[in-house]
Amino acid sequence: MQSTLSTWNDTIVALATAPGLGAIAVIRLSGPEAIEIVNSVFEKKDLTKQASHTVHFGKLVDKGLVLDEVVASIYRAPKSYTGEEVVEISCHGSPFIQDSILQLMIEKGARMAKPGEFTQRAFLNAKLDLTQAEAVADLIASNTEAARKTALHNLKGGFSNDLQLMREKLIKFSALIELELDFSQEDVAFANKKELENLVQQLQLKTQELYDSFKLGNVIKNGVQVAIVGKPNAGKSTLLNALLNENRALVSDIPGTTRDTVEEYLNIQGVLYKLIDTAGIRMQTEDSIEQMGIEKSREKIQEADIVIALFDASTHDTEAIQAWQSDIGVAKDKLILVGNKMDLALDKAIMYDPAFNEVLFISAKNKENIIALENALNQKVVGDALNKEGTIVTNARHVASLKKLMLALNDIETGLIENVTGDLLALDIRQALHYLGTITGEITNEDQLDFIFSKFCIGK
Repeated sequence: MQSTLSTWNDTIVALATAPGLGAIAVIRLSGPEAIEIVNSVFEKKDLTKQASHTVHFGKLVDKGLVLDEVVASIYRAPKSYTGEEVVEISCHGSPFIQDSILQLMIEKGARMAKPGEFTQRAFLNAKLDLTQAEAVADLIASNTEAARKTALHNLKGGFSNDLQLMREKLIKFSALIELELDFSQEDVAFANKKELENLVQQLQLKTQELYDSFKLGNVIKNGVQVAIVGKPNAGKSTLLNALLNENRALVSDIPGTTRDTVEEYLNIQGVLYKLIDTAGIRMQTEDSIEQMGIEKSREKIQEADIVIALFDASTHDTEAIQAWQSDIGVAKDKLILVGNKMDLALDKAIMYDPAFNEVLFISAKNKENIIALENALNQKVVGDALNKEGTIVTNARHVASLKKLMLALNDIETGLIENVTGDLLALDIRQALHYLGTITGEITNEDQLDFIFSKFCIGK
């Protein structure tokens, strides 16, 4: 698809590596004059005569002054990331050198790139569709294995392929129905309505599957909030330290030591968890500061995706455990009930009581069963979903379009059941195709593109 939204006649430049001091830095140029601009300050070799996908060592010289010894990588259109003439300059990582080269490129005719402009040009030159372009940003921002794997799947076109297959099948039937309209007076039928009904049902199932995957996709992209709650001195801070494998939270035998929430991030089996150590919850306290901490703990319980409800196994009997579980007031699907200090439990039989087979007993101090708790967290959040092949939707924009697509497919199904005329059916099919197109970028506008790509980093 060649876009008519914009015509790119200028050359852009930006730092493609992270800003700051480093061993090397990469400065990228893209546009019709990219090679000529670099060549004008590249000593002793004519880059305009070099083949695509070649690298060249030389010096960048400005008014007789050598700025740096660099390696210039040449990528000729259309076989480049953006589909344009591209040069990547690998220079020494001094911020002064980076800035000097950028200023020199601008003096020679380039302009500073806007955030995401390189990838935007790749999209407009049909090197990527919109889902793949957005996957580039997700891949750059990925901080867990699950996030990397999902973004790479979408970058390779996994999501696009799912949508394209749906789009092609709908277009086929749309064309047949449109043909029927052209021969409406001849009373001929080109489209098999039963086949269309079966197709719509298949598309509904696929759309629902993609829509439902966002629950997991949101976890992969944004992480999971886990509130560690319990009565004073249950060992919440000790558990946080055990999970982090470092002494992050203050631990004391004095009840009520934690007055405010302590938040830390932990990567468990490819998923990012935001662990929140809360103030101890007890019904009666005259300490106003502790009361504020308890209130904040209850707020965190409501906000959390998962709640680890910790109790002291050395002081709790069967009735106390049941009472504690009731006091927390958290739905079962987001609750993990954990008995700490299992090594000090007065009644060891509790740990083997069938009534508490969903209670996980640990010793945070001795780090016993911590791995089991991590496994329980991952099972509660993602189960076996990360091990399955297939597309996982992580983008809220895609979810909004999938929801509208589902409504459009429902309209088609209703029209088939009620045997509506072909012109009305064609309108519903066009609507479904429209929502498919908004996801991949076949249907878009310049303002929408500017908004999407403005969230990218400069240089990508």
